[in-house]
Amino acid sequence: MLIKMKVAGLTIDPLTNTPIVILKDIDEKKAIPIWIGLFEASAIATELEKITFSRPMTHDLMYEILKTVKIEIIKIEIHDLRNNTFFANIHLLKDGEIIVIDSRPSDAIALALRANATIFVDEKVIEKSRNVDFGKKITELDTLKDDKLKEFLENLSPEDFGKYKM
Repeated sequence: MLIKMKVAGLTIDPLTNTPIVILKDIDEKKAIPIWIGLFEASAIATELEKITFSRPMTHDLMYEILKTVKIEIIKIEIHDLRNNTFFANIHLLKDGEIIVIDSRPSDAIALALRANATIFVDEKVIEKSRNVDFGKKITELDTLKDDKLKEFLENLSPEDFGKYKM
C-alpha cells in the first residue's frame, strides 16, 4: 500500500555529516529518513525555501525541459529498500501515456517539489526502514525540530552549490 508523504525537513546526521531528508505521512504518524548527497539536499532545500538563482540548477533545468516538451510529473514512489539503499520511480505523463523512470529518491523528491507532484512511499519500505540501523532510530528522528532545516540552510555557502558562478 502506498502512503502519501511530504518533506518534513532536512537535517544532518551528526555521526557522518551526511544530509538526511525526513519524509512524514500527512497525519505525521509515520516518518522515514533518507540519507542523501549534499547537492540533492541543496536542491531540496532551495525549493522548500523558494530560493531562485539567476541561472537554473540541474533539477530546475530538468523540470523546465519536461514542462517544455509537455511531460508532466504526476507522482513519485519510493518503492523499495534493499541493502540500505532506497529505490524510487518518477511517474511521468506524456500524451496520455504513463512513463515510469527509475530514480534516486533524492532526485525524485527534488523534482516532485518543483512540479507539486505527490510523494508516495510504499508501506513495506517504511517497515523495512524501521529494521535498518541507520545510526538513529526513526522515533528519534521524529523529534527533530524545524530549526534543523534553518541551521542547515544558514550553514550553506556558495561553494556548496558548485564552484562555477551562476
